[in-house]
Amino acid sequence: MEGMQSKPITILGAGSWGTALALYLARRGQTVKIWSYEIPEVAAMLAERTNNRYLPGFDFPDSIQPTANLADALTNIDDALIAVPSVGFRDTLIMIKPLISANTRIVCATKGLDEESGNLLNEVVTEVLGADRPFAVLSGPSFAREVAAGLPTAVVIASNNTKFLGDLIKHFNSPIFRSYPSEDIKGVEIGGVVKNIIAIATGMTDGMEYGANARCALITQGLEEITRLGVALGANAETFVGLAGMGDLILTCTDNQSRNRRLGLALGKGQHIDEAEKQIGQIVEGKRNAELVTILADKLKVNMPICQMVWQVLQGKTSAKEGMKELLATGEAVSA
Repeated sequence: MEGMQSKPITILGAGSWGTALALYLARRGQTVKIWSYEIPEVAAMLAERTNNRYLPGFDFPDSIQPTANLADALTNIDDALIAVPSVGFRDTLIMIKPLISANTRIVCATKGLDEESGNLLNEVVTEVLGADRPFAVLSGPSFAREVAAGLPTAVVIASNNTKFLGDLIKHFNSPIFRSYPSEDIKGVEIGGVVKNIIAIATGMTDGMEYGANARCALITQGLEEITRLGVALGANAETFVGLAGMGDLILTCTDNQSRNRRLGLALGKGQHIDEAEKQIGQIVEGKRNAELVTILADKLKVNMPICQMVWQVLQGKTSAKEGMKELLATGEAVSA
């Protein structure tokens, strides 16, 4: 199809999101190499021609090529899309650095902050791969299973490299997967990070059966917290009323496909966090990033009471019930 590359595109990370993007691109006629460091996982995908561990029920087209060999995955490509959990993002960059060419372009589909430094992931790319490396970030309201099922989705792709951004829009854009361009890398990243923490808080309120009014108040105040932090980092405030801000926030806070919301629901019902995570069975990015966002907010002197409350609950310093009670009592979770 128009916009597809003659060379393969490599997706690093064979979780649900990486697999969904591989399926989408492959169905559009793109050859996709999908890499995982877990050899048994790759062997299963090769044998079964599906990803039964993370995204069962969707057969792989022949154009999807699973591999556990990183060098092979990065051979004869122009673009590498990284969809690993944020905790593994830096290590993935370090591993690929000696294997990619000077012209290999990086797309980030990971949502989170760098666990080592607390920096945005675009800053980690600059640190590890250099400031001249073409970089883009893909984010927005997009559950993996719905993308894999071919349901309509809209996302944002942000880059400061005009040629790269134009190429990516051509590769990804279709009537069922609308891709909108942006130059606000920081804003698109921050929206994808903080919404997960707000979704944990929203899940708590629903777990405690606080009702739709409380849920709406938290989502609204959550959007304000995202915007305050983003603007303090130099992002464009308008980004946060679009797909990468409000759109992704509403999706993650209101639908139980969200692992972050499900964690909050469990905590709101009094379940222990370890048990809740075990039942979810996959990484919950909001849990991993609550501390990093709170530290960043303190550093920038940005008031983020919802995120701070979530971090207190995740540490076991307070219960979800007491944390939410205190938050609501202060009035800081209600937006004017």
